[in-house]
Amino acid sequence: MTSLYTNNLVSSLEIEERQKIEIWADAFQYISNTDLEMDDQLMAFCVKIVGQNETIPLITIDDDGKTLYARNVRLTDKEGKDTNDPNPEKLSRKSLNYLNKQLAVMKDQHDPIILDLYDSKQYTYYKDSVILYRIQFYPLVQLSIIFVFIFIAYFAFNISRRAEQNQVWVGMSKETAHQLGTPISSLMAWIELLKMRETDQKMLNEVEKDVNRLETIADRFSKIGSAPVLIPSDVLIVLNNAIAYLKTRSSSKVQFNLHYGDLDELFVPLNVSLFDWVIENLCKNAIDAMNGVGLIDLVVKDQGQVVYIDISDSGKGLNKSNYKVIFQPGYTTKPRGWGLGLSLVRRIVENYHSGKIFVRGSDLGKGTTFRIVLKK
Repeated sequence: MTSLYTNNLVSSLEIEERQKIEIWADAFQYISNTDLEMDDQLMAFCVKIVGQNETIPLITIDDDGKTLYARNVRLTDKEGKDTNDPNPEKLSRKSLNYLNKQLAVMKDQHDPIILDLYDSKQYTYYKDSVILYRIQFYPLVQLSIIFVFIFIAYFAFNISRRAEQNQVWVGMSKETAHQLGTPISSLMAWIELLKMRETDQKMLNEVEKDVNRLETIADRFSKIGSAPVLIPSDVLIVLNNAIAYLKTRSSSKVQFNLHYGDLDELFVPLNVSLFDWVIENLCKNAIDAMNGVGLIDLVVKDQGQVVYIDISDSGKGLNKSNYKVIFQPGYTTKPRGWGLGLSLVRRIVENYHSGKIFVRGSDLGKGTTFRIVLKK
């Protein structure tokens, strides 16, 4: 609607500017025809009309194409001073080129107005005024402003939604940690009681490990939403401990391979408790993708300023369209999954460790590789 209205307005203004130039041409023609007798009052009136054009650029040429007059076209002479004289011999090279370009533009925009003088003809070319030129772009400016407002509104909505999601995450995590606290304390008390009796020590040790694990999980949940403390830690030891725990609780048909190259140690600022969670989630997802049978390879590379940790599996793989979607909350391929694991992984790596995690590559039926990038 705005574009249609603007086009109609531009068309009306173009007609009005044409009429103004025709009146200007008539006045200029009367002044130029020296054989015409005019009283002083009429002459002053024509000169006033000619001088009142302050907005519409125009150029007048003769039959031979020589420029005779230019108005509202900024020119400079060879000394760099402003001039209204379009004589090519007096203009600077830059102004002469500019004058010729402006004349070409005017010829493309409008038909000339012919001035019939007493012994020759002259042709006045003109182009749209600056005001008319700006009005033509008004719909684009208006659409740009609307687009900017929509973008700002969308950006603000996203920030608000993320803030709301963060509040839900934090609230749910802390409530989970709180709810786990009571049964964990009770289980720890029962373990101490069992220690006083004749109980299978090996079984008791395994139960104690799992209770300690529950305590670690509760501690992880309690840290969500808080700024974690990052301590320089040997990432190789952290990975070894995480894999050792997973081996005891995974099928013997799952084989873990660790590849550290020539590295003996590699210190990276970590919150070990949360980073353990990242490795466990990625490995458990890999085990599910392999249906409990296959290979999991962990490759660590020291790249100077950063550390690469690649975790590969021999599972069913991913479609390329799902590379980013899998990190969104709620996305899952499991019938009973909540789709929170990889979302938490990305939050821990990127928000808490200032790192990056992404799908480095995947082949359907062959497996997937995740890459974690950590700053040293």
